[in-house]
Amino acid sequence: QVQLAESGGGLVQAGGSLRLSCAASGRNTSSYGMGWFRQAPGKDRELVATIEVRSRVRFVENSMKGRFTISRDDAKNAVYLQMNDLKPEDTGIYFCAANHLFASLPQGEYDYWGQGTQVTVSS
Repeated sequence: QVQLAESGGGLVQAGGSLRLSCAASGRNTSSYGMGWFRQAPGKDRELVATIEVRSRVRFVENSMKGRFTISRDDAKNAVYLQMNDLKPEDTGIYFCAANHLFASLPQGEYDYWGQGTQVTVSS
């Protein structure tokens, strides 16, 4: 079993930055694809960014490209999401997830999920 715990969320003004962290425990996740997802109020959960094993491939959704960066530190069993130039539409709960195969698979095929961390961007 893998437990995932997100942190780093909070309230920030538009144009500001936040760095989310996802700490994994219970198993080494260096062989897992990892992803960040978010759910805005009243909307479905959507993909934000993914990173494959050994950071071979990184993907960021178009609307966040150039502003968000995903990274991982396998020595710390952690994944990060650096978010810059935040906009009010980035508000939501941000979830970290792990997939024992590939991060590029649909979110329904992810094996483990964290509880999420709230990000609120004020205008």
